[in-house]
Amino acid sequence: MPGRQELPSTLERSSQEAQRTWIKAHDSAVDQYGEGERAHRVAYGALKHTHEKVGDHWERKEGGSKGPSDPRSARPRQQGGRSGEGVDEQATKEHLYDLARRLDIDGRSRMSKSELLDAIRKANRSRTRASRTS
Repeated sequence: MPGRQELPSTLERSSQEAQRTWIKAHDSAVDQYGEGERAHRVAYGALKHTHEKVGDHWERKEGGSKGPSDPRSARPRQQGGRSGEGVDEQATKEHLYDLARRLDIDGRSRMSKSELLDAIRKANRSRTRASRTS
């Protein structure tokens, strides 16, 4: 199974469900487009419909909600858009605040939704970097 060998480190630290979602989408994309960056983008796109990145791993979205988590996931590939880096931009401010609390982000109580999104993305990058070096 090619996807199992290509599994990113953040998914190695995630649930079996998240791993299966990524692997299944990856392998399907490899069959259609061949191995490479496009297969990985497709796999992450599928994963972002059901999971969100929390720190250095992926968790099921709040309340089991499904759907695109950021502008790039919601659009056809040719239209582009920026990536939410796995943070569910459709989540409520309360959910984002809870994630910020879990990630121990300072000043979260005074942040707007946009600021919470940015702070969570930054914390996720930092924790992922730290996990890769340890």
